[in-house]
Amino acid sequence: MELRLFALNASRDLGERVARALGLPLAPHEEREFEDGEHKARPLESVRGRDVYVLVSLYGDLRQSVNDKLVRLLFFLGALRDASAGRITAVIPYLCYARKDRRSKSRDPVSTRYVAGLLETVGADRVLTLDVHNLAAYENAFRIRADHLQAKRLFVDEFVPRIGREPVVVVSPDVGGVKRAEDFRQALSRRLGREAGGAFLEKYRSAGVVSGAAVVGDIEGRVAIIMDDLISTGGTIARAVAACRSRGAKAVYAVATHGIFVGEAARMVADSGLERLVVTDTIPPFRLDPALVRSKVTVLDTAPLFAEAIRRIHTGGSVVELSEA
Repeated sequence: MELRLFALNASRDLGERVARALGLPLAPHEEREFEDGEHKARPLESVRGRDVYVLVSLYGDLRQSVNDKLVRLLFFLGALRDASAGRITAVIPYLCYARKDRRSKSRDPVSTRYVAGLLETVGADRVLTLDVHNLAAYENAFRIRADHLQAKRLFVDEFVPRIGREPVVVVSPDVGGVKRAEDFRQALSRRLGREAGGAFLEKYRSAGVVSGAAVVGDIEGRVAIIMDDLISTGGTIARAVAACRSRGAKAVYAVATHGIFVGEAARMVADSGLERLVVTDTIPPFRLDPALVRSKVTVLDTAPLFAEAIRRIHTGGSVVELSEA
């Protein structure tokens, strides 16, 4: 089957970079807006029997809400299925509603599972995403193939030259993120050729209020790297930065795959206690002041990673190997 890559307009920039890394042009498509707020999207070339990939990152921005983007993706996937595409893969760098993966209160929705059902119903054969909040819940939500990439190799590449010979500790801001931080710690240790330390903070959340101040692990005199999957308001990271500084960290960095940056997140980024924040481009930091981004934020390019994953899926190669660092 021939490969075709589409990128919906909301993620056109990332799509073009993925296409360049693959060495092929983006397939043409049309997105049309109607006066009443409805819309349509369709491919502008034949997809019959093709191996088709559709890229869009599902976050809300200044032009389209997360729900707008989700519906546009669903309708476009349906149009591809009706046009007899051979295989359809939804490439979703940031998967919306992935944090609502279980019932934390009576009669709560399990939104992750509902999104999975929608993607399956319109005809997706496969889904590819990056660093979901809860990997087990993500994999269990889908009945189609659900591939999962990790950004840890990108983060290791970024931090090895920054750290040099300094002693370092990888910090999880809560117990729930310990496995993610430990995977990164092990990968970083292998690349450094020496052991990085590990630590985590206690965290309790009740009625939206976060508490807990205990730190488990040795931080004093070390470069601390706080590791999380995403940053929303920045409260969790801010709390971790303060804890690391109060326990004698030599410098404090923060790492998160997805930078949502809502509410008071800019205050956390600007905090003098934080040396620098490293995120990926699954969500551009459009909510932050550009000057603040230049001075405090490093945005890593995920296009080569997604391009290689698409290439391997198309040729039957291993996607799992891409998560090794």
